[in-house]
Amino acid sequence: MSTHYLDGWRIDVERREGVPRLVPATVLARTVAAALAAAGAPRPASITLLLADDAELAELNEAHMGKEGPTDVLSFPLLAPADFPDHAGKRSGDGPLASPADGFALPPGARQQLGDIVVSVERAVDQAGAGRGGQTGDVRWDARDELRLLVTHGTLHVCGWDHADPAEEAAMRDLERRLLG
Repeated sequence: MSTHYLDGWRIDVERREGVPRLVPATVLARTVAAALAAAGAPRPASITLLLADDAELAELNEAHMGKEGPTDVLSFPLLAPADFPDHAGKRSGDGPLASPADGFALPPGARQQLGDIVVSVERAVDQAGAGRGGQTGDVRWDARDELRLLVTHGTLHVCGWDHADPAEEAAMRDLERRLLG
């Protein structure tokens, strides 16, 4: 695992054994930090990015989403969407997540844990190679670009962004495009 301190965030990047190193951890940490900044994430805070394979994502997808088979990215936010600034891509409702406003206070200077992002590098490689990248499933680009997109996408989900309805999706896709340049 490598730890990166950027703009008030601690970003832990962990790569499972056997997972290819498509993009340096420093670049992925900067990708996470850019998405956190764009989403108005609180500081100081911590977030974890786990780079895994299809088998691990399939297990997590079934256990947490009730869906069989692998997926490209899963996010596990620890804050409610209400803890982030309002935006057009904001997830509807707060759901069961607790908020610091609900009575839990951190010690002064402590880092708030934002959540975890788990990406299947195997899925990023397959999607890019088959021309099924870009979240729309029709973009042909390098697997490194697909991985950066998935990291950005997962980070935005941790920060309360969603794509459940057309307006949310348009806002989220627009921000992803701007962040990836």
